[in-house]
Amino acid sequence: MINRERVLQEFLELVQIRCSTRQEREVGDLLMKRLEELGGTVHEDQAGVKLGGNCGNLVADFPGTIDAPTVMLTAHMDCVEPCGDIHPQIENGIIRSDGTTVLGSDDKAGVTAILETLRQLKEQDIPHGPLQVVFTIAEENGVHGSQNLDSSLLHADFGFTLDTHGHPGVMSYKAPGKNQIHIAIKGKAAHAGVEPEKGINAIQAAGILLSDAPQGRIDEETTCNVGRIQGGSATNVVADTCDVFYESRSRDKAKLDAITQRIVDHFEQGAEKTGCQIHAEVSPDYGPYEIPQDSPAIEVAKCAAEKLGFPVELEESGGGSDANHFNTYGVPTVVLAVGMTNCHTKEEYIEEKDLYNAAEWALEIVKQAADCKRG
Repeated sequence: MINRERVLQEFLELVQIRCSTRQEREVGDLLMKRLEELGGTVHEDQAGVKLGGNCGNLVADFPGTIDAPTVMLTAHMDCVEPCGDIHPQIENGIIRSDGTTVLGSDDKAGVTAILETLRQLKEQDIPHGPLQVVFTIAEENGVHGSQNLDSSLLHADFGFTLDTHGHPGVMSYKAPGKNQIHIAIKGKAAHAGVEPEKGINAIQAAGILLSDAPQGRIDEETTCNVGRIQGGSATNVVADTCDVFYESRSRDKAKLDAITQRIVDHFEQGAEKTGCQIHAEVSPDYGPYEIPQDSPAIEVAKCAAEKLGFPVELEESGGGSDANHFNTYGVPTVVLAVGMTNCHTKEEYIEEKDLYNAAEWALEIVKQAADCKRG
């Protein structure tokens, strides 16, 4: 049984520490100290330096007390804005902010569950195999922290990322890959009041091409979205530049490649139609993954949830997480629900019972993994 009062107080403490993306130093120092106090050997990588931030990813190793598979538990340190000066409120078993900020349960709920798991293992002298704990940076701006993680530090047999909506017992075994697509459109500047006919308006060209460009849901596992447009310099100048920013996602790699190429072709082939120069650049964020439903990671998480009486639900996610990169690095990683609700909004909240149940689930997963045989 976890220490509920400690879990609650630690969660409340953590959400009140500002931890903007690439500015995770304060919370990173605190977590490093706590990991070391709990017996971990902590490594901080250079991802923060690469990303222009002030803190790297933390990878902590804990020796096992028995011969069992190495389990990895992960969560991210950063929050979306506004995440400064958070004032958590508790009413009728629900934790919210005061409405002026996010709450930060995404992902301090995951961080808190992992810390309580480590404490229970130590305090109760619970037999367990080797553990790796990874606290990542820069998850919220495109999972760039785990993308730049020193993967040579990883050696777990399988892992669990505590970072999704839903009640504990829900887990994501399949998630999409995502590409960023930047379309640069170059027209011709001219004075908008004196000789507009001599110009070629890049913003207008973007509008023409966007009118029949791929957008929204393509099929049940593939989507794309125009998220941002910027261009021009002044209202009295025919806009000679316009930049269109797209994303494409799919849980199927072939479909991801196909929709991405379709978007690129659509715009580049529109150059002649609009009289503009058009170039599209694709930047992959992460690849898709699918964990077999009979894999050790899912079996362990499922058995743990059932033992605790949590309804088990396997879902296919529409979003990415650090697990996309961990799977790419060769550590089969499932995403676990921790109860966060209305994430990325000022209406974010978490039920106290989910906060406690997430910690119970993480602890029971480690216990169940201890019963597994290596190899």
